[in-house]
Amino acid sequence: MNRNIALALVSACMAAGPAFADDITVDPQPFVSTLTRAQVMEELNQFRRSGVNPWADDYNQLAQFRSTSNRAEVRAEYLASRGEVEAFTGEDSGSAYISRMAAMSAHPAMRTIAQGE
Repeated sequence: MNRNIALALVSACMAAGPAFADDITVDPQPFVSTLTRAQVMEELNQFRRSGVNPWADDYNQLAQFRSTSNRAEVRAEYLASRGEVEAFTGEDSGSAYISRMAAMSAHPAMRTIAQGE
């Protein structure tokens, strides 16, 4: 009984309407390469010799990364930005913080008012 209903449902869906393939979109501007075939092949060979494939599943983006800051500098920068991060992830998405910063940059007297809050 259930098979008959499923078969009828599938048949009805298939008969509901035919699907027509559309023509491909042809770009009116022809492609003009800026490199020669030899230059492209040289770039490909350089890529293969590098041994790094950014499309590989095991690609490590940070393998060649070297920091220019030490731990204390990074920690201080993080602590200094906590207020800004809190403002941008707050209920108003940082709009009050942005308007306060804009007012402070436009009117130097506002700096003392904003810092007093």
